[in-house]
Amino acid sequence: MTIKAKLEWKEKMQFVGQASDSPSVVLDNPDGKTGPTPMEMVLMGIAGCTAMDVISIMRKKRADLKGFQVHISGERAEDHPKRYTKFLVEYVLEGKGLSPKDVERSIELSVTKYCSAIGSMSAPVETTYRIVEKEG
Repeated sequence: MTIKAKLEWKEKMQFVGQASDSPSVVLDNPDGKTGPTPMEMVLMGIAGCTAMDVISIMRKKRADLKGFQVHISGERAEDHPKRYTKFLVEYVLEGKGLSPKDVERSIELSVTKYCSAIGSMSAPVETTYRIVEKEG
């Protein structure tokens, strides 16, 4: 399965991105402040991916979830490419009678088996490019 996305430069360091038919998102650098940075989007992607897994698994276990949050932080290397070197993910589950064993197992399955974002963190990258001549 191939998923496609595109990013279009708008101004300064602001870009508008869209994947498939999903809504567009604005990305920016810290100076522009019109949207998250690409590295913040990586954090949100990981958080969203693992959150969906954990919710899905807990629902299968018939857990009485009333609320759910994921808090994520990432430590970055000092030198370029300033990649993430470590993530800390905190899951906050609200509900009645939630089993710590079920929560731990749901998180473990997400992190080790199901979360594609976590699993993609060291995927190889191929590149290509095109140059389009434009007047003016």
